[in-house]
Amino acid sequence: MTRFCTFLISTLLLISCGSPHESPVTMADDKVVDDSTTVRVAVLPTLDCLPLFLASEQGFFSREGLHVRLVDFTAQMDCDTAFESRRVDAMVTDIVRAERLVKHQVPLEYLTTTNAAWQLLTSKTARIRQLKQLDDKMLAMTRFSATDLLGDMVVDSARLQSERVFRIQVNDLAIRLNMLQAGIMDAVLLPEPQATAARNQKAFRVMQDVSQSFDLQLGAVVMRPQSLTAEQLAAFKKAYDEACDSINANGLNHYRPLITRRMGVQPLTVDSLPLSYTFNHAAQPREQDLKRVRQWLEKKEARIDVD
Repeated sequence: MTRFCTFLISTLLLISCGSPHESPVTMADDKVVDDSTTVRVAVLPTLDCLPLFLASEQGFFSREGLHVRLVDFTAQMDCDTAFESRRVDAMVTDIVRAERLVKHQVPLEYLTTTNAAWQLLTSKTARIRQLKQLDDKMLAMTRFSATDLLGDMVVDSARLQSERVFRIQVNDLAIRLNMLQAGIMDAVLLPEPQATAARNQKAFRVMQDVSQSFDLQLGAVVMRPQSLTAEQLAAFKKAYDEACDSINANGLNHYRPLITRRMGVQPLTVDSLPLSYTFNHAAQPREQDLKRVRQWLEKKEARIDVD
């Protein structure tokens, strides 16, 4: 109980004070005049959104005759809320959250997959170097998301009792990172560039690409059905592919100002990102990933109903 109270108080302090290491995400709306043809896309301060940021700011979308406004959020649940309330036409998400929305009668279509990946990191004070040491520890994640699914797979692969690894819901990426750096959370699942920011602050990486370790591709961009015309959809994918090609040709460091500004990280974080990071053209999710996610959701929700 004492540890939980400390956790709760520390969380409230982090929410009120912000990050001591990384710049806060303060991003202005893209300069697009809203009208009935504007496509509003909810985005996160994560590296898989870089093609969208680049396509918007370098005019790739407008060159194709497409008006796009990127709407910034720091938590997937806020993207969901905007999507369900029709404040945005599309959003960056993961297949787990998308498929759960479908299960709850929220219609959507996949625009493309993304190369989103999550790393399992542990606090420098937790002394966790192996998966089996997660026993009786706290792991930060978001419920019914890729991090929830991957957290279950990590626990299962380490042959730990599920109830002995305490999954703590921390939706905001900046807060999740802060809690790891402050030693409040034992372990977290983080995407880039937040994962690199954590490593630069001496967090230990237990698994580099958790989704790849389990042969899963979970990042996605989804849209409401019929929210884009066939012409808009083709234009979106063409601009997206052009942005991917540009990043792959020039490298991440070429876009350091864009990454630091849109993702709220320090230049040193960008300099430390993996050089091998590449971006794929727009493509639909693999059927094998959809099947595994749907199976996991069925089991997960069945367990909750029993509990």
